Amino acid sequence: MTPSDFSTVRDLLRYAVSRFNRAGLFFGHGSSDALDEAAYLILHTLHLPLDKLDPFMDARLLPDEIAAVVDVIARRSDDRVPAAYITKEAWLGSYRFFVDERVLVPRSFIAELIPQQFAPWVADPFAVGDILELCTGSGCLSIMMADAFPRAQVDAVDISTEALEVAHRNVDDYALTGRISLIASDLYEHAGDRRYDMIIANPPYVNADSMTHLPAEYGHEPQIALAGGTDGMDLVRRIVDGAATRLTPGGILMVEIGNEREHCEAAFPTLEMTWLTTSAGDDTVFLTTAEQLTAYTQQAKQA
Repeated sequence: MTPSDFSTVRDLLRYAVSRFNRAGLFFGHGSSDALDEAAYLILHTLHLPLDKLDPFMDARLLPDEIAAVVDVIARRSDDRVPAAYITKEAWLGSYRFFVDERVLVPRSFIAELIPQQFAPWVADPFAVGDILELCTGSGCLSIMMADAFPRAQVDAVDISTEALEVAHRNVDDYALTGRISLIASDLYEHAGDRRYDMIIANPPYVNADSMTHLPAEYGHEPQIALAGGTDGMDLVRRIVDGAATRLTPGGILMVEIGNEREHCEAAFPTLEMTWLTTSAGDDTVFLTTAEQLTAYTQQAKQA
């Protein structure tokens, strides 16, 4: 089909849904299905409100508008480019972030827990002084944490200087440069000697076998931010091993591990962990305390 075959948003929406379904696209980077993704891409491309599709369904479009939407539909269906990389934006809750191929498309179950300020594990959000986020990527979780814990200073760490360039843009957009420090570091290496009330991480955790079966959309993302080694726990081990000496008494470590709970529990059989409830169930994010980490470290030394 050519742009001349379309005249309205309704025409393009039907066409996009058909193309997306025929291509067997994967919808794991923001939208849940072909219709939602098609509506988002069309509205964004036409600079229309993202939450108001119905009033524009039968609006007649200009030829250049139709051509632009058809091009976006082709990129998504033929090249399998995630929608966020096409629009250069991603959403977590009510937060909008700039993204491109230098960072993962933001998606985190930790983000679901931030609005509740990690209750009951954090008794007083105003008492949280220092937070460390490892593997910050686009900086999205650090920005949300800075909002949720208004007196906290946040150190946001990533090994990728390219990812930190994206994070800088997002931190600037939210006017948080005075509260979020972006640090180029291999986990704790350049994070300094500060102790933190909270360490959070959404690290690379996809195990080697799963990496070979990921949908094509994931091939556009930086692989360093996905691959977690043979069992997915390479970075998680280093995060856990270094956390005890960097947490304040009563501090907490929270780590997202996706579908790797079995591998995670096998990697840390004596570490006391609490599995937190998210929309994905009770096995994607674990929490452990400074005291539990200290006990685990002492047990490991004695073994």
